[in-house]
Amino acid sequence: MIEYSSAANYKNDRPSVVTIGTFDGVHLGHKAILDRLVKTAKKENLDSVLLTFFPHPRMVLQTESSIKLINTINERKKLLKKTGLDHLVIHPFTHAFSRLTALEYVRDILVNKLHAKKIIIGYDHRFGRNRNANIEDLKDYGKTYGFEVEEISAQELDDVAISSTKIRNALQVGDIETANNFLGYPFMITGTVVKGKAIGRTMKYPTANLNPEEPYKLIPMNGVYIVQSRINNKTIYGITSIGTNPTVGGKEKTIETFFLDFNENLYNSSLCIEFLTHIRDEETFKSVDALKAAIKKDEIFAREFLNTRE
Repeated sequence: MIEYSSAANYKNDRPSVVTIGTFDGVHLGHKAILDRLVKTAKKENLDSVLLTFFPHPRMVLQTESSIKLINTINERKKLLKKTGLDHLVIHPFTHAFSRLTALEYVRDILVNKLHAKKIIIGYDHRFGRNRNANIEDLKDYGKTYGFEVEEISAQELDDVAISSTKIRNALQVGDIETANNFLGYPFMITGTVVKGKAIGRTMKYPTANLNPEEPYKLIPMNGVYIVQSRINNKTIYGITSIGTNPTVGGKEKTIETFFLDFNENLYNSSLCIEFLTHIRDEETFKSVDALKAAIKKDEIFAREFLNTRE
């Protein structure tokens, strides 16, 4: 898969089959559409192209929007690489781009830049200035510019929308299993390990304090989770606490992971934690000793859970 930072940078003259969308989560519903795109490309001797946008249009057009996304753009790229796509075009979404007319968008981007011969798109797709053009308009442009439009059914699109909603809702209540079932892979948070207050270390439970790579990343409900990470080409399991550390008077939300049977310095390194299950909600304990006892119980639970998976 070749990545492009805008449609202007797309340097490929072969005719293409294109789909368009955010594809946040790259979940099983999205994969069904991408699989169709890739198969169509092979069957009709076209290049498969996904045109997506960043930032998310709502971040640009609704400045008060506090939208949270399942994936950061880097996570999304990593997941899309596994789908068999030929080309990924991440076009910058700006106010100027949103002002393009439907004709300018179709002619200048889909036809002249991406060389679309076929476009696979949802029946409810809207585009152009003020989103005033629809799929029927796209079909009309297809007659003028020589491309075909293949419609994604209402049922298939509903499956995609329902999956995205269920994933977000599940993460917001700590239901990792449901989120992972719809994603088809473990939900992840990627970031940099930063120095914390070293409270875990004083309790003999040193933690890696993760600073997520993007502020728009959706973070699961406060609580304690079993996770895994790839560190030095090995899968290392751990227990992640998301919350404010209320027992020790914490105020800011942190994401701290105690890795089982691992004791290397991870400061300043990039880390991706993948969530496997939820252990318990965040609690305020009466003393540090009570907190320590709870962490010990979490560790025992985690080891038993992991043993049953092997």
